[in-house]
Amino acid sequence: MIAQATARLFAEAGYSLYLVARNQSKLEAVADDLKVRGAEAVHTANLDVLDYSQHKVAINAAINTLDGLDLVLIAHGTLPEQKACEQSFDLTQKEFGINTLSTISLLTYLANYFEDKGQGTIAVISSVAGDRGRQSNYVYGSAKGTVTLYLQGLRNRLHKSNVNVITVKPGFVDTPMTSGMNKGLLWAKPEKIADTIFRAIDRRRDVVYAPWFWRYIMLIIRMIPELLFKRLNL
Repeated sequence: MIAQATARLFAEAGYSLYLVARNQSKLEAVADDLKVRGAEAVHTANLDVLDYSQHKVAINAAINTLDGLDLVLIAHGTLPEQKACEQSFDLTQKEFGINTLSTISLLTYLANYFEDKGQGTIAVISSVAGDRGRQSNYVYGSAKGTVTLYLQGLRNRLHKSNVNVITVKPGFVDTPMTSGMNKGLLWAKPEKIADTIFRAIDRRRDVVYAPWFWRYIMLIIRMIPELLFKRLNL
């Protein structure tokens, strides 16, 4: 939902887009919507992110179709059930494959492409959950935390090549992935996160929290001493 909402903003600005996802029928529906909203062109391709052998193929197809890439947004993931992961390494491994390793695989090829090109933007959706491990979701949090740390190093590497690497850290977002959760004041709509991403790309930001107030919430959480933190029910 966040990726779709962000794509709408780029469509309204008249960009050409290349969409990659698993569900072909949904891809086609989204593409039709983006064309109506003003996209110069919209192309689609199927990809299962766990099929690592197809990552380079998919990236090369996008490059060839659009005659080069200026910007890439990586915005896929799953929210695992923490208790189930505690009982199954296989499930934990699968979640790391989706939330961490598939992203790192894509970034490996994209980083080399943009580094050779000498310009471009890579934006990746991580999560505030990666800022500190909590008993309620430390499998998901550690998967996203690994992505955040990887992006820090990638940003440092690619800065000299004029490539901007943006880490997007959403808080609670009302999407199908969180449909079973009770919603409160801290929850945001995908459109709000999309607006933050769009502005962060335009302003060449490094790290953005979405919405902005999560920066200060997570600052407080990170500052809690471990001696106290381990006693909290978070």
